[in-house]
Amino acid sequence: MNANHHESSGPTRTQQITLRGPAELADALPFMLGFHPTDSVVLAALHGEHGRFGGRVRLGIPRSPREWASTADHLAECLVEGGARSGSRPDGIVVFLCQDPAAGETGRSVMERLRPFAQRLRTACGALDIPVYEALCISDGLYFSYCCPDARCCPPDGTPLALSGTSVMAAAAAYAGVQVRGSLRDMEGRFKPSGGPREEEQRAALDATSASIVPRILEDAEGRERQDVRETTVRLAREVLRRFANPQNPQSQKTAPAGPTAPIAPAGRAVPAGAGRAVVWTAEGDAADDALVGTDEAAALIIGLQDRVTRDRAAEWMEGWEGKAALRLWRVLARRCVTPYQEHAAAPLTLAGWAAWSTGDEPTARVALGLALDADPEYVFAQLLHQACNEGLDPESLRSCLRNERDGRAASEQDTAASSRRVRMRTARPQGTRQTLRDPGRRTGGGERRPTAGVRPGGPATGKPGKGAPRHGGQRGSRSGR
Repeated sequence: MNANHHESSGPTRTQQITLRGPAELADALPFMLGFHPTDSVVLAALHGEHGRFGGRVRLGIPRSPREWASTADHLAECLVEGGARSGSRPDGIVVFLCQDPAAGETGRSVMERLRPFAQRLRTACGALDIPVYEALCISDGLYFSYCCPDARCCPPDGTPLALSGTSVMAAAAAYAGVQVRGSLRDMEGRFKPSGGPREEEQRAALDATSASIVPRILEDAEGRERQDVRETTVRLAREVLRRFANPQNPQSQKTAPAGPTAPIAPAGRAVPAGAGRAVVWTAEGDAADDALVGTDEAAALIIGLQDRVTRDRAAEWMEGWEGKAALRLWRVLARRCVTPYQEHAAAPLTLAGWAAWSTGDEPTARVALGLALDADPEYVFAQLLHQACNEGLDPESLRSCLRNERDGRAASEQDTAASSRRVRMRTARPQGTRQTLRDPGRRTGGGERRPTAGVRPGGPATGKPGKGAPRHGGQRGSRSGR
């Protein structure tokens, strides 16, 4: 389930937008979610006297009507409990049912088919003492109201949706830099194998790599082989990651100018400030990204990331250019998880969700984490991230933990390297070396000791066995000489 209890807050300068009637509610839905929710049921919470938008939950519409009652109860409880945890129980709810017509259907027939589900959602919310102010069905470019009995504003045959980009909400979102990333189906498709002749080649590579790597991870009692696989996977991932940051490589993004950053709030809800330039992804761009990763490389990374420690190391690429490049890399690896390796996609999908959330792309994060749980419902990392993202927690707390892990490991590696250098230096100095260094300052026959050039007699080393050697830069006894 994609349950979003996040209420974003922008800077203090905000502008309120009031949504009036079903038409403006239907038009605002993609801007609330960040995408057009295909085949989805969405519940949005309203707070206060003026109906300020709050949390929302989204789930795919169950195919079997037998699941509608339990789904309705679960969605209503999820939304209300989420609001209670954040300290604000909803005062009302708006329901959206979004589904395209099947072959031979019309928008109105979809609306009628889903009417019992809409009614069950209304009664589930009512059982929790939360009224449903509006229930809309959006299908085939039309919207229908299950609540409004006035045929003048909500005719039985539906009302066309506003043209894209022409509504007040669309203008406000463009001004704030808020981006709608297309349909949910399109967003999910970017994380799934696209088919084609290369799938068989990728499957063969995964078979061969799995047969080679998995025994080294699972059957290594001493852990040396497992550690070697981890280091090899991280080195390869880092090497591939740099390809996505190299400006000479084909890029899979175009930029479009956005208006001045000013947070706009639909019906009192604060909209996060935009980033000045919106990123527009294309199918050609995804194909260019795919070309940056070889078949064998993808197989080695997919299998290697099944190890939890390796995956956590990869999660450290979460900020700046690394975070943006990592999202593209994990998306490529998710697309390479062909049959029968769909479950292996849970790792790259979770990493994609984390990279997206950490870099501020919450809609993509929720889609990726939802797909990760579809691939493996028991994947704990995806469960935790999904819950944290949906409850509006700040990703900085997890970023801080990962930074500490990375810094601690780097310090440990430096200490190990320094210790290894000291051991090598000591091994390179046999016991007789000290006598050899003293010889130039001695007379044969045991006579008077002659000071070596450049060494003062009477210094602290004078007269101490083994301390008369000349001290050069980086001398023995300093950190660099040990």
